[in-house]
Amino acid sequence: MDLNKITELGSLERQARPFRLGAQDAGSSTNSGIVWYWNRLRCMSPLEVAYRLRQRLGVKAQQFGILTAHKVPIPNTSRPAYAFVGLGARPDAERLTAQAEAVLAGRVTVFDREYTFADLPEWNRDPKTGRVAPLVFGKNIDYRDEYTVGDIKYLWEINRHLDLVALAQAYRLTGGKKYLDALRRLLESWFDQCPYLLGVNWTSSLELGIRLVNWSLIWQLIGGLDATLFLGARGAAFRDRWLTVIYQHMHFIQGNLSRFSSANNHLIGEAAGLYVAATTWPFWDTTFRWRAKARRELVREAIRQNAPDGVNREQAISYQQFVLDFLLLAGLAGRANADDFPVEYWQRIERMLEFIAAVMDVRGNVPMIGDADDGYVVRLAAGPTSSVYRSLLATGAAIFRRGDFKVKAGAFDDKSRWILGQKGEEAFADVAERLPAATVRRAFSDGGYYLLGADFETPREVRIVADAGPLGYQSIAAHGHADALAFTLSLAGHEFLIDPGTYAYHTERWWRDYFRGTAAHNALRIDGENQSVIGGSFMWTHHANVQVKTWETGPHSDRLIAWHGGYSRLVDPVRHERELLFDKGKGCLNVSDVVECAGTHYVECFWHFAEDVHVVVGDGFALAEKGGHKLRLIPEYPLPVKVSVYRGDATIPAGWISRRFGAKSPTTTLVWRVEIARSVRLNARLECVFGTPRGAI
Repeated sequence: MDLNKITELGSLERQARPFRLGAQDAGSSTNSGIVWYWNRLRCMSPLEVAYRLRQRLGVKAQQFGILTAHKVPIPNTSRPAYAFVGLGARPDAERLTAQAEAVLAGRVTVFDREYTFADLPEWNRDPKTGRVAPLVFGKNIDYRDEYTVGDIKYLWEINRHLDLVALAQAYRLTGGKKYLDALRRLLESWFDQCPYLLGVNWTSSLELGIRLVNWSLIWQLIGGLDATLFLGARGAAFRDRWLTVIYQHMHFIQGNLSRFSSANNHLIGEAAGLYVAATTWPFWDTTFRWRAKARRELVREAIRQNAPDGVNREQAISYQQFVLDFLLLAGLAGRANADDFPVEYWQRIERMLEFIAAVMDVRGNVPMIGDADDGYVVRLAAGPTSSVYRSLLATGAAIFRRGDFKVKAGAFDDKSRWILGQKGEEAFADVAERLPAATVRRAFSDGGYYLLGADFETPREVRIVADAGPLGYQSIAAHGHADALAFTLSLAGHEFLIDPGTYAYHTERWWRDYFRGTAAHNALRIDGENQSVIGGSFMWTHHANVQVKTWETGPHSDRLIAWHGGYSRLVDPVRHERELLFDKGKGCLNVSDVVECAGTHYVECFWHFAEDVHVVVGDGFALAEKGGHKLRLIPEYPLPVKVSVYRGDATIPAGWISRRFGAKSPTTTLVWRVEIARSVRLNARLECVFGTPRGAI
């Protein structure tokens, strides 16, 4: 049976019990504002409830002009500030100027689509739906309500001003006056359309923090206070107006930092934005106090939110790169301005880079574990082939003199050139390349990830990334997925078994719940229920906590045994234990699922393949092929197995992958289903077969 010729296997589906989203997942009840707030309240401690009540009182005060920054002190521009961005040799000037020319022509890319504007952008219009958010007091706007603001992710993305940085880069490379003129025109339009405290661009401190970081890059790249953009009466007036808005941004952030269950990557981003801004523009007495406050937050949260083994506690690898950019940019700003961060801060960054290097396969693929929204702090590098993960490793190779990071980075990229300058490029060149295979860390026990496999960093690499970690960070676990005991598998750097990604956030709740649910992972599902219980788009009310029993690695095999109690909430409680045993000599992974229960249950085992994997199902096996390599899956269940295969089924849904936020495409999903009446062990054998000559990737 050739699955690449099939989009829907109706006959197989009719043989099997249909998928269902359990009551917790359907979304009909949790879409209600009352239920959402009730679930949110359940996740809060009494201290957090009291804190949020005080915050609401503060918001009311600001609405009436109290505790605001409508009157901004006169800046003392004689205070020195030193740039922390530079320009190394050989940037891709052609691509960067092409990107800047596109902005001049009114074209920017927002996630999965191109956004065009004729003269000036409408900064309060969602480029996806066309809906214009109201220009009312920002803190009173429910930005989650798509009927009011559209898709807030798209609206906020253009307001981060990543594309405006391209204009500053092009000016730095060419000296073209047209880029400066465009910067002034676009920034002035933003000031006009987004007045202080009004609209959705004054609701989230994180968004203000990211905007400040990009404004800082622009400021430095055009020459700071000495920029020709500020010459003459008009230039001076523009500079003073920009500084006024910058001060208001900093004032807003320092009074609206994320706390308690919301203190995740948002708090790091807010503190980083505040620190970078106070360092770039130290022109007011209060900025020194704000910078010290932001520094304390960053040091504390870098340690608190990132485990000692380098895993970001949100259990979302995309957010790991997001947080790393904040920490690196703030750290580099501090170093350039005689305010370096402590050793433990930099050590934690190095550990975080080690984790990225470990989960990255030999061809540079990184599993899409947890939420991913294509969110970047800065862009700097042009072109669709830029890899944020390789870029971070290139930066890390230069900063920490790590040869293994250099090998995995492959080259010193443009983003690293801009933030580290010529000295960084020279440091990268001086680092001796070191084969990273011997230094690959296998166990990240704090974060709950384990690497099984063989021949790492070679053409015969088998890399298995197993997830035995917590659901996510804090009580709401906002960016975690119900993926306990799931794993990904690549052969020779070709993705075979994958995590399908995220796709959507605030809108399209059906798809939001599917992509973060258990059915969208290489995991076991019981009775059609998720392992953890969804309480809202960024909230879980019941966590499937994982416990690791055994981790062993040696020259002949790797072995992981772990279990979770996510299904202990069922009327007949179920305990799921999974053993992964990889035989390095045979290239065989044995997956053994033990389901302990007293009554009857319906068990589904999911296998998600990369979209370019060719899958054929035979009698008692499935064969997946890609790049000349093969993966054979053989169920060795003691019970009759019903097999279903899906590719791009939108009704169940099943058979999808999302490589980019807002975009999804069909892929192949294989499901094995069994009915059990008591405790049972379900074995599956996965045989890896290499088909290319040794030495080729």
